[in-house]
Amino acid sequence: MRISEEVKEALKTKVPVVALESTIISHGMPYPKNIEVAIEVEQVVRKEGGIPATIGVIKGEIVVGLSKSEIKYIGSAKEVMKLSTREIPICIMRKKDGATTVSATSFIAERAGIKVFATGGVGGVHRDVFESLDISRDLEELSERSIIIVSSGVKSILDISKTIEYLETKGVLVVGYKTDEFPAFYSRKSNIKIPKINSPEAVAKIFKEKQNLLIKGGILVANPVPEEYEIPSPIVEKWIALALADARRQDIHGKQVTPFLLSKLVELSNGKTLTANVHLIKNNAKVAALIARELAK
Repeated sequence: MRISEEVKEALKTKVPVVALESTIISHGMPYPKNIEVAIEVEQVVRKEGGIPATIGVIKGEIVVGLSKSEIKYIGSAKEVMKLSTREIPICIMRKKDGATTVSATSFIAERAGIKVFATGGVGGVHRDVFESLDISRDLEELSERSIIIVSSGVKSILDISKTIEYLETKGVLVVGYKTDEFPAFYSRKSNIKIPKINSPEAVAKIFKEKQNLLIKGGILVANPVPEEYEIPSPIVEKWIALALADARRQDIHGKQVTPFLLSKLVELSNGKTLTANVHLIKNNAKVAALIARELAK
């Protein structure tokens, strides 16, 4: 594992650090928007007094704190592996390039000593779970890592209520940032109630109490998409139904399902979902940096 000098120094001197994933760069957005957004998200963290640590694997080496040129490389390279935790050793052994999902980023961030991680939306229980048994490794990893993840809930293409139930079973604490309702990624509401937390300081205190009590697992901080970029749930559901039908027709399955559906939603929405995605990620990075600042105190 190679930790950048900037991140290493920040961890040593207790400067706030926020981990960022790289799957958003390689599999989540079209080129060159992916690179542009990744750099902008890092700037949001810096603006709030934090140090960004974008995580990825380059030619078999885990990198915590990708440089600007490495972000550009991951965003434009061909055949970048999409890595959950289990694929990290294969990627290293084959000396391949890899983009880390929420699960892999959480695992590596914890190993590096980073406590806060910002992303768009975590993975979850898929809508056809009884046929596919598709449950994201993100949920399992979150139950095992001592980390705070700030996201806009889970991706709208998933079964939100089953995901919340799964997180409860695994003992993952889910809280709403200035909301008492779990956000539905592109939409601010899902009709699922969660505890409301009103400040970064409160999140930091809860996390510290969790650590003091030796309660295993992370905290998922659900931060709604900014109001001006919200897409009403009924409209999103219509697009998702069309995208899922297309995925079934083309026999898309496994790791390819999420990137395919997200790409299809961008097409069906004339880019509205991509715009919402960009702004919610930036908003999550800001909140994560504020929480990291409180933890650093």
